[in-house]
Parts: sequence; structure tokens; C-alpha cells
Amino acid sequence: MRQLSWKRIWSIVRKEFIHIRRDPRTIALILLMPIMQMFLFGYAVSTNVEHIKTIIWDQARDQRSRELIQALVQSNYFDVVAYVESHDDIRGWVDRGKARVGFVIPADFSRRIDRGETAPVQVLLDGSDPTTASTVLSAAGAIVQAKSAQLTAVTLERRGMASGKLGLPRIDLRPWVWYNPEMKSVNFNIPGLIGVILQNITMMLTAFAVVRERERGTLEQLIVTPIKPFELMWGKVIPYIVIGFADLLLAIIVGILWFGVPVHGNLLLLLALSFIFLVGALGIGLLISTISRTQLQAMQLTMFLVMPNILLSGFMFPQDAMLGFIQKISALIPLTYFIEILRAIILKGVGIGYLLFQVFYLLVFGLAIMAISALKFRKNLE
Repeated sequence: MRQLSWKRIWSIVRKEFIHIRRDPRTIALILLMPIMQMFLFGYAVSTNVEHIKTIIWDQARDQRSRELIQALVQSNYFDVVAYVESHDDIRGWVDRGKARVGFVIPADFSRRIDRGETAPVQVLLDGSDPTTASTVLSAAGAIVQAKSAQLTAVTLERRGMASGKLGLPRIDLRPWVWYNPEMKSVNFNIPGLIGVILQNITMMLTAFAVVRERERGTLEQLIVTPIKPFELMWGKVIPYIVIGFADLLLAIIVGILWFGVPVHGNLLLLLALSFIFLVGALGIGLLISTISRTQLQAMQLTMFLVMPNILLSGFMFPQDAMLGFIQKISALIPLTYFIEILRAIILKGVGIGYLLFQVFYLLVFGLAIMAISALKFRKNLE
């Protein structure tokens, strides 16, 4: 048996460090990956939902109703974003994703309390996000219970011994859950999962498209043919559009037939908006492919982007539970808007009129990233 030589091992170690030093992209990923993971898991991974966007329909508009609204706001669970005048207004805000919950305080709210009766307060919930909906029910229930106890104490103090013959006032919270009445987590997860699958598969496959040709030495052969750079780029992209749509249909079919997730909206509209999202995902993949020298680098860059997409897009964790600056970063990620579109069409059944901002962002992002990728692709060929 040959004797172990630490000198030879050290030579190999030095050689490996020299290889790593010559690859600045790998060094950047090695340094950035742990920092990014620390920030992502530290700030984005949370189910403690606060500052939920809230709509109020205050029909009473008196001192007691204002005190109840103030109690909701002071709890830090509810941020009042608007006061409305009807149930349709509340539904419009919720359908557009501008609010998660609406409270309806009836016109006779104070009169019922003064008479020692039960005063109902209706809470209308967006059940498409069960985590946020559960937090709303729990927080609103606790606030209303505390408010009822306070009213009871004040009434007993005022009435004295005569209180036993009269009723005591209390507030009755009456929840009404929209879109996902049973608050099934599978109805929340499956639409988001469809978006994640569509992006990851198309982005990863496209990321290997050019760099694979370069590694095999066949890219130079393509360059000397009469084919133009623009034709070569679309020739590389179109197959992955077909694959992306096949995966999308497969995921939708499995979601409906196996997991029982109902599709309330227009399926053709969903496919049309998926194409807009797909352009952006393919553009990112093509850009990765043009700046990577090897398939390993392409894989590393793809994985570097996959994690923040999954954690920040609202696929796993409610965006209402994220810190403010994390929500701003989340607003830059195309997958965030596509998941909103998927949940809005599949669970809420809304039309294009409620999704104009999401569609506009995906369209602008897709065209911009595809234009940048095309310029980089053409420059590489030249």
C-alpha cells in the first residue's frame, strides 16, 4: 500500500483553489448564497400576519362605531385602506387584491348596545389565503370579545343591582368567507404551485439552450450557417414555449381531477395570460444562458433565482406577513403577479378588468427582459 502523501494532497487542494479563483461567477455565488438565504429566511419566512389591508363600511358613523374601528387599528392586525358604501364596493376591493377583509357595522349598532341587545358586525373575508383569513378571524374575534367585555363592565357599573333583570350588550362577529369557504390550504397552494412549476421548468431548460451548444462546440457550426441570430434565438425559444404550455395544462388537469381544486374563471383567459408570463420566464432563462460559460454555471444561476422567487412571491408565505422592504422586493418579481392572476382566475373567477395592473407589469417585464436577452444573444454570436 502506497504511503499517504500530504504534499500531493496539498498540491491538489491548491489546484482546486486556483480553479475556483479563476471563476469569479462561482466565487460570487459562494459568497452571496449564504447571505441571501439568511436574509430570505430571516425576514420572509413568517406566518405572523399583521397590517392586513382592511375595508370598512360604517353605516352607523357614530362614537361607538368609531371606537370599534379604532380598536381594530390599534391592534396592528388591521390597516384601514378605505371606507366604502356597499357590499359590492368591498367585493371590488377584494377581487382586485387591494384588501383582504371588510367589516360592516350596521346603522343600529349603537342603539342595540344602548338597549342591552346583541349588535352584529359582519366580517367579509378573502378565503383564497387561508393563513391570512385564519389570522383575521382570530384577531377580530379577540378584539370584539374584549370590546364586549368592556361594554358589559360599563353597563353593569351604570345599572348597579338592576342589571340582572335587563340584557347585557355584546357584539356578535358574523364572518362570511368568500372564494374558499372551507379555507382549504390545497386551494391556496395548487394555483401558486402551477406558477412555480411553469417558471422553473421553462427557465431552467432555456438556461441550458445556448450554453450547451457552446460546450459541445456546435454553436460555431450554427454561426457559419445562413441562419440569422434572431432566427436562431426564436428557434431555441419556441420549443420551450410548447413544453411550458404542455406542463401548464398537465398541472391544471392534475389540480382539478386529483386535488379537486375548482376553476371558477375563464380557462382561455388563464392560458392567454400564462403566455405573457412565459415570455418573461423564457427571457430570464435565455439571459442566463448567454452569460454562463458552462452548464454548471447556468444551473447555479438558475437555482440562485429560484429560491427568492419561491419565498418572496407569496407562494408559500403570505405577503402580509413580510416586512415592508421585503414586500417592495416581492413587488419586483414577475412570479408574484402571475400567482395573483392564477388565484384570482381559478379561485375568484374574476375577469381581465380586475387584473390590468398585473398583466401590464408582466407584459412590460417580458418585453424588456426578452429584448435584453436578444441583444446579449446577438452580441455573443458576433
